[in-house]
Amino acid sequence: MNSIKELSKPVKIQSGFMKDVKLGLSSQSKYLPSKYFYDEKGDELFRRITELPEYYLTRSEYAILKEHASEIMSVMDTKKPFRLVELGAGDGMKTKVLLNHLLEAGYNFTYVPIDISGNALELLQEDMEDEFLSLQIETVQGEYLNALSRSLFKDDQVSFVLFLGSSIGNFSIDETEGFFEALSEALKPGDYLLTGWDLQKNPHTILAAYNDSKGVTRDFNLNLLSRINSELGGDIDVSNFTHYPVYDPETGFAKSYLVANSAATYRISDLDLTVKFEAGESIFMEISRKYTQEYIHHIAQSSGFSQTGSWQDKKSYFIDTLWRRT
Repeated sequence: MNSIKELSKPVKIQSGFMKDVKLGLSSQSKYLPSKYFYDEKGDELFRRITELPEYYLTRSEYAILKEHASEIMSVMDTKKPFRLVELGAGDGMKTKVLLNHLLEAGYNFTYVPIDISGNALELLQEDMEDEFLSLQIETVQGEYLNALSRSLFKDDQVSFVLFLGSSIGNFSIDETEGFFEALSEALKPGDYLLTGWDLQKNPHTILAAYNDSKGVTRDFNLNLLSRINSELGGDIDVSNFTHYPVYDPETGFAKSYLVANSAATYRISDLDLTVKFEAGESIFMEISRKYTQEYIHHIAQSSGFSQTGSWQDKKSYFIDTLWRRT
C-alpha cells in the first residue's frame, strides 16, 4: 500500500547544500537558503515554533481546515480516484484534518507527501501508517520545486495539490510568479491547488511571530550554522551571531538575518572556503512574505488558475485559497 520515491537522492541534496552554502557565503551580501533549515534538529525546532503563542500561522490555518474541510474537499468526487499531493509536507499535522474527513467520507485517493527532509518523511510515514490503516501513501523525498513534473500526476486522475503553511511566503516576487507558472504547466485543466497565505496585519503581531520570547526561532536560524559545522567541516562560532528579524509593512516582507557581533574569520574545510565577517555584518536567512487578497487574485489569474473558494480564520490573520487549473 505504501511506496517511496526520491526526486532528489540524498547525495544530490548534499551536493546542492555544499554548492549553495559556498555561493551564499562567498557573496558580497551573504545569504543562506532557508530550505536547509530542515535537518533532524531543525525539524524538531520548527515543530516547537508552531506551538509557540506568538506563532499564529499554524493555529490559524488548522482552525480553517478543521471548520471547512468538508466544504474544501466537496469539489472532489467521492468515487473517482484522485491524488492528494502535498508540497513540503512536514509533520502533516494540519493535513490530518483533511485526511480524516476524506477517509471517513469514503473518498478514493492516494496521499503523496513531498519533503526535502528525509527525517521528516520517515516520521510522517510512521505516524500516518499508525493512525490511518487504510491510507494509500507514496512518500517522495526531494525539493518540491522538482516535484513539478507530470511523473507525479496522473492523466487519468485528478490531482488535488496542497501547499499549506504559507510556505509560498518564503519565495521572492519572481520566484512566486515562476512557481505558480511552473505548477500551472505541470497540472492539467481541472486539477486543484489549495494554498495557505499569511495576510498583512498589525506589524507587531507579525514581528513577534519571528522573534519569540523563548528564542526558539533564534535557535532555528542558528542551527543552520551548526549544520554547516557538522556536515561541511566548518568552525563557525555560532555564539558570535545574533538573530535579527525585521518587517516592512509597506512591502509585506518579513526578513530574518544573523548578524556577526564581532569581526571573525572562519574556515569551512569541505568547501575549501574561508569566510570573513566584519562586526555587524549580516547573513540573510529567510523571507516570510505577507499578502493582500488583491495580490492573491492577481497571481491566480496571471498563472492560469481560477479561484473557486477561500476561507479565513476568525481573526482574518490567514487565508486558504482553492484554485482550479483552467
